[in-house]
Amino acid sequence: MTSASSPAVESLAAESLAFASPLVGTEWLAAHIGEPDLRILDCTWHHVSTNLDGRTQYRGRHLPGAVHFDIDHVADKANPLPHMLPTAADFATKMGLLGIGTGDRVVVYDRLYGGSAAGRAWWMFRAFGHDNVALLDGGFGKWIKEKRETEMSPVRPEPKSFTATLAPGLVRDLIQMKANVLNPVEQVVDARGPAKFEGTQEDVFPFKKLGHIPNAINVPWADLVHPETGALQPPAVLAARFAAAGIDLTRPVVATCASGITSCMVALALHVLGHPDAAVYDGSWAEWGLAEDTPVAVAA
Repeated sequence: MTSASSPAVESLAAESLAFASPLVGTEWLAAHIGEPDLRILDCTWHHVSTNLDGRTQYRGRHLPGAVHFDIDHVADKANPLPHMLPTAADFATKMGLLGIGTGDRVVVYDRLYGGSAAGRAWWMFRAFGHDNVALLDGGFGKWIKEKRETEMSPVRPEPKSFTATLAPGLVRDLIQMKANVLNPVEQVVDARGPAKFEGTQEDVFPFKKLGHIPNAINVPWADLVHPETGALQPPAVLAARFAAAGIDLTRPVVATCASGITSCMVALALHVLGHPDAAVYDGSWAEWGLAEDTPVAVAA
């Protein structure tokens, strides 16, 4: 007669299915694709100015079993700012409709340079208490270069039950960011390119102000990604890049960018370096640059 598993054994089994890293490689995913608790999300997203559409690209070709995750759909539609976090209840409902259950492992990917919108999706899951999520290192581009299997038919998953609870430590709002300017407890890392950070280049979003949050430090997210493979740089390179910028990894960090997308790649890189508690300013410059009472710094 087979005895029932003890809670301790079940706990160990659950832990064995958890991701050991916020990144997974293409070789690992190819070996595990199709496992019943593994869900894959194609998070490809483009700003409307590019005339590209992530959902159209998903329908053209995607990883086997992947469903499309749209950061503009999984968002607070009542908020005029772009793709702001939805409520926990809304996130839970939409993830359930995508066929993701509370106990599932989730792998996210996109087509932009190996990350970005997928990084936003990765952070969103963690912001709602689901840490069992990893980003496909190198994304769709690396998968295709290796001539791995893809498919065209949209996936229509069976709905599942998903539980979401906001983890406020991973999210910052405008009030908190204003307070941090007056009392800079957290280091603010801006993931935008140097010209936008310095205030010498316009953005695709209609900001009233150019420049950056006072005391912020510029670490462009592109510096964290290998320019040819689209994979995140090795840990030693990431650590050196943050050190060169003057970031003290023993102190708390909050990441910001234009609209809360590429900042999530900074949080991902810090997680790889053993610092999983980096927060993201959800409104980012889309909020700060439109507010009437926010201070701004520009290049000297």
